[in-house]
Amino acid sequence: MSKVEDFLTSAQEQEIIEAIRSAEQNTSGEIRVHLEKTTDKEPLERAKEVFYYLKMDATKQQNGVLFYVAVDDKKFSILGDKGIDTAVPNHFWDSVRDTVINQFKKGNYAQGLKQGILETGLKLKHYFPYQENDKNELPDSISLS
Repeated sequence: MSKVEDFLTSAQEQEIIEAIRSAEQNTSGEIRVHLEKTTDKEPLERAKEVFYYLKMDATKQQNGVLFYVAVDDKKFSILGDKGIDTAVPNHFWDSVRDTVINQFKKGNYAQGLKQGILETGLKLKHYFPYQENDKNELPDSISLS
């Protein structure tokens, strides 16, 4: 088994999926997590490729968020779509990034992702509040490559 499959236990994956669902109850934003073994690119550049590959740019309000992790390389990035970028202030993602990285440094990968996802839902609530007729436009599953 590669480290991608070993990165999170099945129970931790379920906890992260529950965190995504919980965060999306605060916002119309769509959150996904993608894990892969390695990348030879800068994490933000690779996150952009994955973002488009997963068709995360197809949301109505352009408010998708990707948490990207290259497991072996210990690279991490958060990427928000154009709708988010135009609505939020500079450095919007800094506190989320710091939350995740602080937990990653302690080896608490699932906890870092969960906290970052939940913080994202709360932060996006101001810009993209949850609507009663909100449609879940993207799967809440964790994607792997």
